[in-house]
Amino acid sequence: MAGGAQVRRRTGLWAVAGSHAGIVPFALFALLFLILPTLQIVTGAFQGADGGFTLSNLAGLSEPNIVNAALISIKISLLTALLGTVFGLLLAIAVTRGGLPPALRNATMTFSGVASNFAGVPLAFAFIATLGRLGLITVLLRDVFNINLAAMGFNLISFTGLTLAYLYFQIPLMVLIITPALDGLKREWREAAESLGATGTQYWRMVALPALWPSLLGTFALLFANAFGAVATAMALTGSSLSIIPIILFAQVRGDVLQDPHLGYAIAFGMIVVTALANVVYIALRARAERWVK
Repeated sequence: MAGGAQVRRRTGLWAVAGSHAGIVPFALFALLFLILPTLQIVTGAFQGADGGFTLSNLAGLSEPNIVNAALISIKISLLTALLGTVFGLLLAIAVTRGGLPPALRNATMTFSGVASNFAGVPLAFAFIATLGRLGLITVLLRDVFNINLAAMGFNLISFTGLTLAYLYFQIPLMVLIITPALDGLKREWREAAESLGATGTQYWRMVALPALWPSLLGTFALLFANAFGAVATAMALTGSSLSIIPIILFAQVRGDVLQDPHLGYAIAFGMIVVTALANVVYIALRARAERWVK
């Protein structure tokens, strides 16, 4: 009897180990490319050039150029998060509740999945080829419609241009995240509202939007974190002409003139704190929204 129990115990252990074997590659990947680098950044932020403990790196975050870059990053993150939330919500409502053909919804969701991950050098090149000084749209507006974007003050390598580039992946990301929440709106809620004499506008203002509010705020926080940490698109599009915090970080870690790796670690540590807080807000609000809908 004891031997049989021991065999069953071993069999159960092997079954548990086998059921969790699939997460081993992911756990190793997260350890090597997320956890250990993050620990190195946190450790480096509190180390001096001699390897000893210091707070001077964090004190360096108060330098005027770093503060100004952080403010610009926060502004562009807030603006793109707000615009991405509004326009993404409208687009998601149109494809889920607007009575459009299912094929159009599938095409929109497929495009959103691709566009939300389309960033970096390819996205910057696409915008330069489209809205740059000799871009397709720029030349077309100038030669055909006599509209000179440059004379009107538009410059792709600016705050406005970078905002447009960020919106290219912010809006599709909003569509992907908010669509399940829209699908979670129960049909009975609208039927009950209509039976009580509510119009479509009143339904959205008094029922749907209050139900979606935690999801909207959570997604806004996620879009903020997504824009705040974006670096490749900004580097490729604006170079050093627009000073945002990821570019300052890159200059401190990889630059030839301003190189100070430990100050770079401190900047990266600050970015981790900001993005982590935004993601915590998103997770908390998303969990609340899911409980409310259930």
